[in-house]
Amino acid sequence: MPRRTATMLASLLMLIALLCAGVLIPVPYSEMSPGPTVNTLGEHGGEPVLQISGHQTYPTTGHLNMTTVRVTGSQYRMNLVEAVYGWIAHDNLVVPHSTLYPDDKSPDELNQETAEEFSQSQESAKVAALKELGIPVGARVVVSSVVKGSPAEGALHAGDVVKAVDGTEIKQPGDVAKLVTKHKAGEKVSFLIVPAKEAAAAEKEKRRPKVEDTVTLVTHKAPDDDRAIVGIQAGTDHTFPFSINIKLADVGGPSAGLMFALGIVDKLTPEDLTGGKFIAGTGTIDDTGKVGPIGGVQMKTVGARAKGARYFLTPKDNCAAAAKDTPSGLTLIKVDTIKDALQSLEKLRKGDTAGLPQCAAR
Repeated sequence: MPRRTATMLASLLMLIALLCAGVLIPVPYSEMSPGPTVNTLGEHGGEPVLQISGHQTYPTTGHLNMTTVRVTGSQYRMNLVEAVYGWIAHDNLVVPHSTLYPDDKSPDELNQETAEEFSQSQESAKVAALKELGIPVGARVVVSSVVKGSPAEGALHAGDVVKAVDGTEIKQPGDVAKLVTKHKAGEKVSFLIVPAKEAAAAEKEKRRPKVEDTVTLVTHKAPDDDRAIVGIQAGTDHTFPFSINIKLADVGGPSAGLMFALGIVDKLTPEDLTGGKFIAGTGTIDDTGKVGPIGGVQMKTVGARAKGARYFLTPKDNCAAAAKDTPSGLTLIKVDTIKDALQSLEKLRKGDTAGLPQCAAR
């Protein structure tokens, strides 16, 4: 066989071997890509995303789309060829597997965590929207979670309303820990609670709770120091003057909070917030209306523009990253609070696009 032919054959075989190795060898990376977007003013799965009863609502037009990121599964292992393609592809992002799936958390724990974040984002969206509209929102301190094997297990339950500890009225979640840690490990501490079922029934029937229980626990020593603990996490539960339900399955994380809040405001006010325009966005929101940053913003802008969005409400702290590679035809609007977003929507309705606070790359 001529030397040139042999060299070419050897090179071809080596190339085939490298390709096979690239396909077979797993690499510790995962991929993020644009996910679905959903109009919070519209329907999803055949029913309205925002369902409000007990208060007047108004017709809406246009879009206020929340956006998502699609990621490869926790058990999926990319091969080298897929990773290289992902690095080259414009609309995808390849990241270390541990970025999405930390080694210290199981897939079930991560799913539970994102579900809880999504639920909390809905709660905060409702609170922020109603506060912005001047509609009173009630608040109460509740047991958020109970640690397995702790003194509270079986005695206190998630959703129990904590009225007092050792006879002292509870006004903020932090009050619970302060009062418990006044004790030494092994001492008794008394909780006055409204059981979760009674609290839920009273809220549904618009009445005062009829049942209050006193629960006495013996404190244990914290695992990392000498603090007295009972093994609960206290949090805030809000009560609303009318029903607001958010129906959206198969979504996790906190990043839809801003768009949910804007959708609620739009449905509760006669003003048409969008003016018929296609607006998308992202961002966490807290009870005060403060908008926080999220992950995968560049994937979300791509997904939004592909759906037809012309404007994208972008958390202030995500602006620089989003502006580095803005999809053609999409204007990035910087927001730091729900009030910022509403002011920008007003400018859009009036056609004052020059007055919009736009994102700029650093």
